[in-house]
Amino acid sequence: MVGKILAGVIVLSALIAGVAIYYLQVYAFYEPVKVSGTNDVEMTLMVTGAPDPILYNDFEAIDASSSPIRYRACFTTTMSQPMLTETYEAYDRAEPLNAPGWFDCFDSKEIGAALENGSALAFLGTKNIEYGIDRVVAVMEDGRGFVWHQINKCGEQVFDGKPVPDFCPPLPQE
Repeated sequence: MVGKILAGVIVLSALIAGVAIYYLQVYAFYEPVKVSGTNDVEMTLMVTGAPDPILYNDFEAIDASSSPIRYRACFTTTMSQPMLTETYEAYDRAEPLNAPGWFDCFDSKEIGAALENGSALAFLGTKNIEYGIDRVVAVMEDGRGFVWHQINKCGEQVFDGKPVPDFCPPLPQE
């Protein structure tokens, strides 16, 4: 009888731990980015090395302080893809990261497919928003836009424990 009770306690403990881990990963750390009105959030794209604002509406974003790559945002823009291409710096290595399922406007599979087939274009939002992390902005033909943070080439090297490559800025002093 003691064995059944002990087994029940272990199973119940594992179940509670599993639910807690799931909640912490999917819900606990994310917070909405507060916006009191249109264009209150500074959203810029890089223009030959200098930031320049992009016109947007319907901005919705989430972020988490637990990781610099948990930022996700959705917006709409009236700027056409040809106008964006002429003005802003393209981002060739764009790979949208998954968002929590409850953040409905951001579908990384749809964005990734659109980037692959050319119906979406990716631009550099902010280089090294944190060391080794770039802000990437993708805009679809229909004017929907998406933003996420992505590890850049410098971050890939440094976060793997390798020395800082010559083409990267020096690590910030802590």
